[in-house]
Amino acid sequence: MTEKEEILNFLMEIIGEEGCGIACEEAEIFKDKTGWKMFLEGFMEPWYIGKTVEEAKSSIKEYASMGFGLG
Repeated sequence: MTEKEEILNFLMEIIGEEGCGIACEEAEIFKDKTGWKMFLEGFMEPWYIGKTVEEAKSSIKEYASMGFGLG
């Protein structure tokens, strides 16, 4: 499993299909020079989620708990 797949699987595990809907189905996870980013359907810009996979998972969990369009 690639790091990208690991992050996508974690996103679906934390949010679930019913909590995320099309936003997660069309989620784009990518890494650039600043780190991992997540671009969800319906949002204007990608969200920075961390330099490592563990940081990305932590950010996803935090965003979900605050209800930022997830969950």
